[in-house]
Amino acid sequence: MSNLTRDFFIGLSNNKLLNKSAKKWGFRMGAEKFVAGTTIESVTETVKELNHHGISCTLDRLGEFVSEKEEAIEAKEESIRLLEKIHAEDIDCHISVKLTQMGLDIDQEFCIQNLQEILQVAAQYNIFVNIDMEDYARYQQTLDVLQILRTDYENVGTVIQSYLCRTEVDLDSLKDVRLRLVKGAYKESEEVAYQNKVDIDRNFVMIARKRLLGETFTSIATHDHHIINELKAFIHENNIDKNTYEFQMLYGFRNDMQHGLTDEGYNFCTYIPFGTEWFGYFMRRMAERPQNINLVLKDTFYTKDNKLKKKPIIAGVVAGALVLALLRRGKR
Repeated sequence: MSNLTRDFFIGLSNNKLLNKSAKKWGFRMGAEKFVAGTTIESVTETVKELNHHGISCTLDRLGEFVSEKEEAIEAKEESIRLLEKIHAEDIDCHISVKLTQMGLDIDQEFCIQNLQEILQVAAQYNIFVNIDMEDYARYQQTLDVLQILRTDYENVGTVIQSYLCRTEVDLDSLKDVRLRLVKGAYKESEEVAYQNKVDIDRNFVMIARKRLLGETFTSIATHDHHIINELKAFIHENNIDKNTYEFQMLYGFRNDMQHGLTDEGYNFCTYIPFGTEWFGYFMRRMAERPQNINLVLKDTFYTKDNKLKKKPIIAGVVAGALVLALLRRGKR
């Protein structure tokens, strides 16, 4: 059932009609648990609160697969405004961007120019920019763009995904690049990606250990406490300098563990998405951790004191319909 659930929600994340309609729904499907608002002003307040607890942040203005230059230019300008806000507020924060949001699918050179403008401003403010990795169809192109950008800018890195079979090989060419290590959130074929959780987890730990023994900064992004505990033991056994790594989790996930790791003295960063293009991101979070369906339904239909809402809103009906469709498919 888990693979069916994952495929179902990934399919929803790519549905253009649902993505468009979701802007009208707002956060009425429970997305506010995982998406910290729609504006720069609202999300910087969230960053300040986390900073107060010793947690650094990375901000992601949601949106991807842009097909019009005007949209890409708007995304670039919004990223620059975000950098200016981070600098003005003097908060502990960097930004994450997606190349398809900056026009990669329109024209690679156009995308690079947009990133160069962002990196120029970020360099002035000493802010790091992370390029999020997207689906495998754009994997090599992302690495190529990164290599071009790094000829002029050092304040840029990217993401590696442990579910890809080639990731270990690519580590050598990325040994001097700041990286975020994740498991991977897209549906990929068995020709390029591991399909079994055991294999993905094993590869994650292997890559993490290899990076921890190096000297280049790595963000270890996982909510899996088993993996975290295993890596904590490895860090202590090898006396790894804490300034060469951080643990990282998504906003709204395992808050107790986020604060616990910070209290233990580990560097910690929370990945915070914001903006109106929240639906695709939200569905991929459901795909990664289907247990969140229960949280969404509870928030949609019940009050905080566990009473049924008198007038469930339309988004609640939609959420219920999605889960019902999933269950029906599971019985086939």
